[in-house]
Amino acid sequence: MGPAVEAQAQKAMDLEQKQKQQQQQQQQQQQQQSQLQHQQCYMEKGVMLEPFLHQVGGHCCVLSLGEQTICKPLIPREHQFYKCVPASMRKFIPQYRGVVSVSFEEDEEGNLCLIAYPLKSDPDLMWGKMMASSPLVDGENHSKDGQSRHSCKDKDKSVHKLEEEAEVFYYRLERSHSNAVPQLKQKPWTVTLQQQHLQKLKEEAMHCNQYKFILLENLTWRHTLPCVLDVKMGTQQYGDEVTEEKKARKMRKCENSTAPIIGVCLSGMQVYQYDTGQLMFMNKFHGRRLTVPDFKEALFQFFHSGQRLRRELFAPVLHRLQEVQAALEACESYRFYSSSLLIIYDGAPHQKSTEDGLSEEEEEEGEEVEAEPEMEEEEEEEVGEEAGALGFPRRPSTSSDGSTSGGISGVRQARLSRSNPRSPLVDVRMIDFAHTTCRHYEGDSVVYKGLDSGYIFGLQNLITIISELENHSTD
Repeated sequence: MGPAVEAQAQKAMDLEQKQKQQQQQQQQQQQQQSQLQHQQCYMEKGVMLEPFLHQVGGHCCVLSLGEQTICKPLIPREHQFYKCVPASMRKFIPQYRGVVSVSFEEDEEGNLCLIAYPLKSDPDLMWGKMMASSPLVDGENHSKDGQSRHSCKDKDKSVHKLEEEAEVFYYRLERSHSNAVPQLKQKPWTVTLQQQHLQKLKEEAMHCNQYKFILLENLTWRHTLPCVLDVKMGTQQYGDEVTEEKKARKMRKCENSTAPIIGVCLSGMQVYQYDTGQLMFMNKFHGRRLTVPDFKEALFQFFHSGQRLRRELFAPVLHRLQEVQAALEACESYRFYSSSLLIIYDGAPHQKSTEDGLSEEEEEEGEEVEAEPEMEEEEEEEVGEEAGALGFPRRPSTSSDGSTSGGISGVRQARLSRSNPRSPLVDVRMIDFAHTTCRHYEGDSVVYKGLDSGYIFGLQNLITIISELENHSTD
């Protein structure tokens, strides 16, 4: 082959390569254009917000945006915390997912429809990814699903009053068919709380119908039947920025709770009970009235399925609490006033079921309980009133210097060292940072030094109480 032929062949190859590159560039441009159009479609559409049924504490509404995300009204101080949280704390708080604009619309039946729209200026918002499985709406084309609406009618006032007077509820869960896992379809207390807050926002909407909500990870989405414990942490339940009137009101509430004594107070709880097929719910009003022995009893109820004590949960929960304590001890100058701690586990049975509907482990536990009823009665009689119904001491155990011990027993350390990788999924997270402060927050009237001793005091007591519960369950 002569030089002229080789040059011509090379020229043809170069031309072919150039054409391929041009085709690839055109395809990439078309894909980018399609993505932009798709994103623009999402940006022009809103998402109907649903009630979040697993909210057990707090006073502001929490709503669902899809399966894995919740949203709540944006409070600047809390938003600042999520944007600037220390790296060591990120694994102990919900993932922050950006900010949306929420509008309130009322239909002809007097129901509020809440529609979330993305803020184009928010770089943290991955709207298209979150909306892939969420119902989209165009402008005023709202969903006809009643669950997406928040009733404000007078006929609900009697229900509201009833829910406010009651403090412990039992909700029977619904099954789609006989073998299905029961599902929570409605929880009146939570819906009532959300309606009250949304009604307040609706009244304010006369002047402004656009509100900013922050998006956070839904910590319960992995669980089939989420069992959730919400406890207020620390001995101070108000922020430095509140008015004197609100400060006095918060102090009065705190004085009558367990917070001044052990640095922790029950704010809400829900737990699934196998024996009745119901979800037991305890609200914050009941939690404030608990004594320290009552609080310990409530923790026992939280870890009890109605058939047996979930002993397998203690080690991972305590280990996680110890991790939170270690992280807090590295947060110098932070004060987490009025913050809560969530403990979450799945109440649904995961093991192979036996003929009577119990898991194999539950059946074994049931046989043990049936075999030793007299022994339990004798133990309770020996304990008497002085130690409480579970045999816990009425006062938290103290060390020689008078401080409450939050250490892990040697027995439990051994259990943790050989923990099963298939151990139950539990989660412990800090939430609610509307009154958090640290030296990095500009404009705060008070700048603190050192650690948040009130929060850590409560955390140590919580660890001690759960450790006592674990030790009592193995005796």
